[in-house]
Formats: sequence, structure tokens, C-alpha cells
Amino acid sequence: MKRAKLAISTSTRIVLMAGALGTLAACGGNDRPTTQLQAAQVNAIGVNAYLWRGALETVSFAPLLSADSAGGVIVTDWYTNPNNPGERVKLTVTILDQDLRADALRVAANRQVSQSGNWVDAPVQAATVQKLEDIILTKARDLRRKAVAG
Repeated sequence: MKRAKLAISTSTRIVLMAGALGTLAACGGNDRPTTQLQAAQVNAIGVNAYLWRGALETVSFAPLLSADSAGGVIVTDWYTNPNNPGERVKLTVTILDQDLRADALRVAANRQVSQSGNWVDAPVQAATVQKLEDIILTKARDLRRKAVAG
């Protein structure tokens, strides 16, 4: 008897589920609403495309050592400013998220100065790294505004 109740209960559930699915399938049509990808979250390359492009444009003054769009890491080679040949910098930009947000971006800078013909590590001012992050974010926001505007 218990088994019969369970069998009826299971078969009843199957019929109800099939009916519900049939009803939902009948709701379809050609007039389905479409959603647009949020402009701040364009990430066909693995990371936010605006941050990626903004970072590439910002560090374009230095030769690229590697650029991994899937992982969101850009590493420059050492760059020496022609106006200051006794100093060189190397940058690493990491994009941490798919959203266009300030906390989705990290910039690390290494600086060396020439002493007696040898390159010696030197401190980087925190304001320098912050300024680079601000420039990248500003470029990314400008790229997004242009894309949204059409």
C-alpha cells in the first residue's frame, strides 16, 4: 500500500512537472526581451576590456615584455627616459576583475638608478604608482563613455 502511494506520488509529480514545462514552453515566441551587456563589464578577453585598453595605452611609452589578456597582466621591459638616462623603470599592471572599478586595478613599479655603471634598485614613490592607476582608470572610463555614446 505504501509503495502504491509512493508510485502515485512519483507519477503525479512527473505529470505535474511535464505540464509545467509544457506551459512554460508555450510562453515562448519571437518577442523575447533582449538584454544588453552592461557597458562597464565588457570582457570578451577575460578581463574588463576598457581597463585593458586603458592600461595598454598608458604604458605604451615602454616596451612590452608580456601582455596576457586572459590573466589580465601587462609587464613592461625596463624603460629609460632619454632626459634622465641614469634611471629606469619597469611596470607590472594587473587587472583583477571583469568590472570597471578602481579596486580592479593594481600597478607595481620597479625603479633602478645607475651607480658606477651598475643598476641598483631604488624606491618608487607611492604617488607615482597612484598617478599611473588614476591615468589608466581615466582612460578606461573615457573609452567606456565613447563606446556607450555610440
